[in-house]
Amino acid sequence: MIDNKFYKNKKVLVTGATGFKGAWLCLWLKLLGADVYGIGYNPNNNKRLFNQLNLKNDVKTKNIDIRNYEKISNHIKKIKPKIIFHLAAQPIISKGYEKPKYTYEVNTLGTLNIIETIKNCKFVKSAIFVTSDKCYQSNNSTVGFTESDKLGGIDPYSGSKACAEIIVNTYFHSFIKEKKDCGIATARAGNVIGGGDWSKDRLIPDAIKSLNNKKMITIRNPNFNRPWQHVLEPLNGYLELAQRLYYEPKKYSGPWNFGTEKNTITTVEQVIKKIIKNWGKGKFKSTKNKKFYEQINLQLNIYKSKKYLKWKPKLKIDECIYLTVDWYKKVLLKKSNVKQITEDQILNYMNEFR
Repeated sequence: MIDNKFYKNKKVLVTGATGFKGAWLCLWLKLLGADVYGIGYNPNNNKRLFNQLNLKNDVKTKNIDIRNYEKISNHIKKIKPKIIFHLAAQPIISKGYEKPKYTYEVNTLGTLNIIETIKNCKFVKSAIFVTSDKCYQSNNSTVGFTESDKLGGIDPYSGSKACAEIIVNTYFHSFIKEKKDCGIATARAGNVIGGGDWSKDRLIPDAIKSLNNKKMITIRNPNFNRPWQHVLEPLNGYLELAQRLYYEPKKYSGPWNFGTEKNTITTVEQVIKKIIKNWGKGKFKSTKNKKFYEQINLQLNIYKSKKYLKWKPKLKIDECIYLTVDWYKKVLLKKSNVKQITEDQILNYMNEFR
C-alpha cells in the first residue's frame, strides 16, 4: 500500500509527463504532495490531457528530446530528483512499422540516456523504467509471461522495449547494484485504458472518437485477447514499487509485471461491445488487419507483484470500461471539468482500496 506521506515534498521526475500515463501519474503525485518535475516532447497527441489537467501550472515541465543525452543529463543533474519514473516512449505498434528507426531511438536510446545519467550521479534513490508486456518473445501462450521469460519482439515496437529491458538489466548489474544506494526496476503493464487517451491507432480513443462523431466503429482482429486494465492499476503498482525501491533497493530491483488477474483477458470485440453499452448507443464492424503483426494472446503472470509488493488489480474489466467511458462522456458530452473528473477517479480509487 502506498504511504500517502512518502511522496510529500520529495523531488520526483516523470519523463513522458505530457503523455497519457504520464499526465495521470503527475496528477496523482501532486495529490500525494510531491514536488513534480516533468520532461515532455512536442508534438504529442496526449499533451491535450496534460493541458486539460492544468499540469503546466503544477508541474515544472521542460520539453526535451529524450534522445539528446547532453540535454537530458544536464537537466536531471540540475533538478536532482530523488525518484525517476521513465515513461517517455514511442508507444504505438503501427507507428513502429512506419518509423522503426525512430521507435528504436526513442525507446532504446532514451532509456540508455536516463540510466547512464543515473549511473553518474548520487542523488537518485529510486528509478522505474516503464516498458511493456510486449517485451516478451512471442509464444502465443495463454498461461502468462513471468518476469524471467525470454525477451524478444517480432515487430519494431516490441523489439525496442525488449532492448530497453536488456539495457536496464546490464547497467544495474554492472554499475549500480554493488556501487550505489539506488533501486532500479522495470515495469511491464498490459493494455492500459482510461480517460484522456487521445492517441491514434489505439482501440479506445478510436472507438470514442467514432461514437462521439456518430460513426461506425471499425476494429481489426476482433478475436485477439488482451489484458485490459485501467490506468490507475499499473500506476498504483509503479508508485508502490518506487517507494519499496527507495528503502530496500537490492530487494526490490529488477523486472515486475503489473497485469490483470489470471484468465481475465478479454477480446477486442467484447471490449467494444462493453464500450457501446456504456456509451448508450453505437455500432461496429470488423476489418481483418494484414498490415502488421500483432500477437494473438497476451497475458502477464503477476504472482511476483502480488507476493512481494502486496499489489494486485482492484478493478474488474467492467469497472475499467465504465470508468473510461464515463470520463469521456462527462468531458465530451457534458463538458465537465477535466481536472475534477480525473482527481475524483484517483481519490475514489485510493480511498476505496486502502
